[in-house]
Amino acid sequence: MRISKRVLWLGAMCAGFWNTPGGAMVPQESLTSGQDTVETIAQDENDLMPSLPEVEEIGANPAVPEELLKERFAKLEKSIPLTYHKSSHEFVEYFIYKKAKFTQTMMERMPLYFPLFEKALAKHGLPTELKYLSMIESGLNPTVISHARAGGLWQFMPATGREFGLYQDKYIDERFEPAKATEAACLYLKQLYNIFGDWELALASYNTGPGNVKRAMRRSRGTTFWTIYNVLPRETRSYVPQYVAMNYMMNYGYDHGIFPENTEFQIPNDTIHINGYIDLATFCNNASIDFEVLKKLNPQITKTVLPDQTRDFVLKVPSVQFTYLMSNRASIMDSCTRKYLSSGVMVAKADSTKTDSLGGNGSFPYVLASNVQNVSDDESYDEDGEEDVIQRSRTKRVSYTVRRGDNVAGIARKYGISVVSLRKWNHIRRNNIRRGQRLVIYKEVKETVPATRIAVKARQQQDEEQLAKQQRHTRKRYHTVQKGDTLWIISQRYGLEIGQLKKRNKIRGNSIKPGQKLIIST
Repeated sequence: MRISKRVLWLGAMCAGFWNTPGGAMVPQESLTSGQDTVETIAQDENDLMPSLPEVEEIGANPAVPEELLKERFAKLEKSIPLTYHKSSHEFVEYFIYKKAKFTQTMMERMPLYFPLFEKALAKHGLPTELKYLSMIESGLNPTVISHARAGGLWQFMPATGREFGLYQDKYIDERFEPAKATEAACLYLKQLYNIFGDWELALASYNTGPGNVKRAMRRSRGTTFWTIYNVLPRETRSYVPQYVAMNYMMNYGYDHGIFPENTEFQIPNDTIHINGYIDLATFCNNASIDFEVLKKLNPQITKTVLPDQTRDFVLKVPSVQFTYLMSNRASIMDSCTRKYLSSGVMVAKADSTKTDSLGGNGSFPYVLASNVQNVSDDESYDEDGEEDVIQRSRTKRVSYTVRRGDNVAGIARKYGISVVSLRKWNHIRRNNIRRGQRLVIYKEVKETVPATRIAVKARQQQDEEQLAKQQRHTRKRYHTVQKGDTLWIISQRYGLEIGQLKKRNKIRGNSIKPGQKLIIST
């Protein structure tokens, strides 16, 4: 984090040091490497890390009593020391009085990310209170990126991210993927603690790098954060007090009149496996998925497409649309993975659709173009007068009745599918099946059909889908509020943003009442 004489930027950590994990530098920016690039930073002022004044001496009458803070710091302290210092006191008051909106935003985002953080920290045997560190790194914004190119919830620089297993290319940046970035942060924090054996020094190292902390220790001959405090870079001096203050605010913010209003939770989701090219905007359009929701579920995608070389990419989709996607997977996936020939006939991309699958080995029924030329309705014959053919893969639905001695693994092996897919299709838990139970199985089969039939069918299907969409958009859909409904529950049910729902119904605040009719679509 870099500090000018009067301005200190929270979250702009690890300023350009080669061995730092982050490096979110002062103002953040969005990626602009092409029209198909997904914007990676929210432009709302509340999503940006606040600027802080240079920490000064606290006056004779601070708003929050010193003794109260000391008492509460002691109660909160677990594995990581929460040392009272004038700097931490200043940051507490700053978050209460000058940046209350930012503090509120952090409260609202806690339920979205903290379960993930807590699970990963417990897995690695790390203190659970490290979860507050991401707040001062990124403001819990998974796609924030700095001018120094540090990015994600944990603000990894590109090289450090790769060092800890975070894949990055033109289309995918796993620094923005919350689960993988958190795993990398845990590994790095554990490494830093093993170096210093002291959590305050480990936190300082996360900010400025272990090399700078070691140099400060040599210069000052100190062995703790507070004994090397005066020789650390100024931004690092403030880093640990910021962490202490944020820990305090997330536990005692209510006592200072700060409450969350629009709490965020994880969007219920299922996954599909992508192999090959896919246009995500078209996919969302035809699957009735809000593209903004898809972005939230898959923040590591930095473009609106995935390229031909994509292999086994796990794409999260909202659960409320998953049944529709399964039921219409052929037309939906064909629409976003095909290419147009010069005649305008749409056929599949031969090198990108062979292995696309939904939930394991169950393939989507994409067309596989074998010897397709420029086909039109009246020109689909080769030089010998024979009609060109296309080999395609489709999914056949079969049922199987469980017999005595059967098990899930054996049935999956018999049909050449994955156990995961079989369990998902039939809602099987813990591999429990019973004799006489009927199982649904989706098996890939290949067939050869005339090219004209594919072309005509594709056009008909496209026309039907366009008509259906037009009909859907010509009539309003309503939802009658039931007891226990909230705006968030209703928005998730219909795949909407809360903001969309409130705007369509001119709702201020978050209050709704049973019996109220809400407009879902217009």
